[in-house]
Amino acid sequence: MTSTNSSLSNMRRLVEQLKLEASVERIKQYCLQNAGKDALLVGVPTGSNPFREPRSCAKYKGEVTPQSHSRN
Repeated sequence: MTSTNSSLSNMRRLVEQLKLEASVERIKQYCLQNAGKDALLVGVPTGSNPFREPRSCAKYKGEVTPQSHSRN
């Protein structure tokens, strides 16, 4: 009976390992299929980059002084 339990436990571990390997393969396949759309790999066009440095605001074209930020 102990041999049967040991064999069953080994088979369960094997099944879990195979499930893990299958999911890794699916993830690798997904990554390869979508690599052309990945901004980290291909970059982002300058005009559509939401993370670029903001341009200066037209309202505050002059130098920012401490007086302009004081609250009265």
